[in-house]
Amino acid sequence: MIRVALVTRAIDPAALIASIASTGYGAISLFAGTVRDTSDGRGVSAIDYSAYTSMAEAELEQIVAEAADRFGVTSLIVEHRIGVLSLGETSVAIVAAHAHRAPAFDCTRYVIEEIKKRVPIWKMEHYIDGTREWVDPTKVIGATAK
Repeated sequence: MIRVALVTRAIDPAALIASIASTGYGAISLFAGTVRDTSDGRGVSAIDYSAYTSMAEAELEQIVAEAADRFGVTSLIVEHRIGVLSLGETSVAIVAAHAHRAPAFDCTRYVIEEIKKRVPIWKMEHYIDGTREWVDPTKVIGATAK
C-alpha cells in the first residue's frame, strides 16, 4: 500500500500503522510531526497550514514514488494536515514498512526532508502574544538538517 493525502481531520498515527501492518515486515517506521509550544524562542498557541492542494498532492506522490524505489519500501503512507492545529496535534505522519529497520528509518527521514524542501505547504504560526507569522519550511530551528 502506497498513498498520500492532505487531510483536514485529525491524523491517527496508530491507525496508519495498523493499516500497513503485516507479518512480512520486520520494521515499521513512524515519523509524526506535532505542533510544539515554542518556536525560535517564541511561545506558540497554534499553527495554520495551507497548501496549493493539487500541486502539493502531485509532489507528495512524486516523493513517495522516489522513496519507495530508493529504499525498496512497498508500504508507505504520508498524511499532512491542512487547517488550524492546536498544540500537540499531529501535522504530518509518515509510515514506512520494510523487512528491515534501516530502509524503513531511512525512508521516513528522506520523505520528511523532501516534503520540507519541495511541497507547497505553508505554515503560519500563531504566537501567545497574539501575533502571527509565516514560517520558512526549509529553516531548521535548533538543529542542523543532515
